[in-house]
Amino acid sequence: MTASEVRIVPVTSERQRKEFAKFPWKIYQDDPYWVAPIYMDQLTLLDPAKHPFHEHADVQLFMAFKGEELVGTISAHINYRHNETFKDKVGFFGFFEVIEDYAVAEALLNAAADWLRDRGMEAIRGPESFSQNEECGLLVDGFDSPPVVLMTYNPRYYQDFIERAGFAKAQDLYAWDLLTTIFDLDPQKLPRKFLRVAEKASQREGLVIRNIDMKRFDEEVERVKKVYNAAWEQNWGFVPLTDNEIDHLAAEMKMIVDPDLVHFAELNGEPIGISLGLPDVYQAMLKAKPQPNTWSLPLTLGKFLWHRRNIDTFRLWAMGVLPEYRTLGIDAIFYVETARKSFAKGYLHCEMSWILESNDMMNRIIERLGGTIYKTYRIYQKPI
Repeated sequence: MTASEVRIVPVTSERQRKEFAKFPWKIYQDDPYWVAPIYMDQLTLLDPAKHPFHEHADVQLFMAFKGEELVGTISAHINYRHNETFKDKVGFFGFFEVIEDYAVAEALLNAAADWLRDRGMEAIRGPESFSQNEECGLLVDGFDSPPVVLMTYNPRYYQDFIERAGFAKAQDLYAWDLLTTIFDLDPQKLPRKFLRVAEKASQREGLVIRNIDMKRFDEEVERVKKVYNAAWEQNWGFVPLTDNEIDHLAAEMKMIVDPDLVHFAELNGEPIGISLGLPDVYQAMLKAKPQPNTWSLPLTLGKFLWHRRNIDTFRLWAMGVLPEYRTLGIDAIFYVETARKSFAKGYLHCEMSWILESNDMMNRIIERLGGTIYKTYRIYQKPI
């Protein structure tokens, strides 16, 4: 079969959107490492009326058929905030799932590129589903373990399919693994200079490092808004979140957050930095095995809550300090405080992810702390 013989169907109805969202269960039904998403959450993300990403984007979902059989999915989307931020004309693809048939993959990638080209885009980048603030990157190394919370997973053959279609690497994203026993604050195990910086920084007058107050969650989210976009604005590909996007993301994270792993840095009462660690709830979800239906939700929730008690890994999802305060050593305090709390609570592993391959300073710091790169994710791009 050639790409021209594959039937590509644009998604135009709620029924098709549900079919689109269910498709990954077909691809991964026998894969022990795939963590199934919550089906209703996927429907929310894909629904223009329910997810705030769609407020500043145009999205088209496509399904591929061989005869009457659904064999692949992809999204094509234009994130107007990205193009405003970087002054370019880049479109994106995401939700790329396909059977092991290159002709189907080629047809899907061509459909996404054609849709974007027709709307004036000059390049296609991905996978991003839908942006760097959601799941992004194709796993290209590290297939021997499940992903951690909010990271991606895919079959090995996706890399070959995407590269055969003419895509080249735009940026790699690293996932670092650290044993928290390295973090137990024994001066023989941590760099002494690192501990000295943290200790000196903590003595600064007016500086407070504290955990999130879950009883004032909405107020805390407002403090995050004052820091988040400014702290990451220089990162490759970063697009500032809208207030609605931050509110939506915070509501999702509220259900899984461990307050001991969330830290604010405040100077004279004003937020200047945040650090957010998330328990790896994917460990529990892997065993709960969510299904693409609603009747199974009570059973799935029960299994999830049971297995959640044994989570031994957390992901350091975000750490940022306002640019004008980055010489104060706040990041060192964040590392030390997170280490203390995680070690005391019995976490055995910390994944620091994702870190841009071009972020030399951060990669050097993690390496000095004893981390090792154990998974690599790739974002691709090609001109159209």
